[in-house]
Amino acid sequence: MYSFAIELTGNLEKIEQKLIGALKDEGMDILAKTDIQATLNARSGVEKKPRKILAAFIPALTNRTINTKPDIGFIFPCNVAMHLEKDSVIRIAFMIPNVILNLAKRDDIFELSREVCARLLRVRQLMVGTINI
Repeated sequence: MYSFAIELTGNLEKIEQKLIGALKDEGMDILAKTDIQATLNARSGVEKKPRKILAAFIPALTNRTINTKPDIGFIFPCNVAMHLEKDSVIRIAFMIPNVILNLAKRDDIFELSREVCARLLRVRQLMVGTINI
């Protein structure tokens, strides 16, 4: 398993803003926001339901990890994907950082990944308890 998810009913843009706020409340910055639907449509004419990826990271933890193992930077940030499942059902999937960071085979990096995972789980819980759109 490489992710955990939640499904919410409501407006995609409002849920996205609430998600960004919840990530920021957990100390995460958004490096990039990728609109997969728009990119697929523009580059290949493929029509898809709305789908976005938020590249989230925690600056202090990322810095500690890069200082520990400089080449590990290519597996950051943690991605959070969201897409329209059907009608107004929005699925948000959170990457489980432990899965990829275990490849480093270092206890110190594994501990950092556990902290990031705990924060992402709290974000998911915030989304469950607060969305009413």
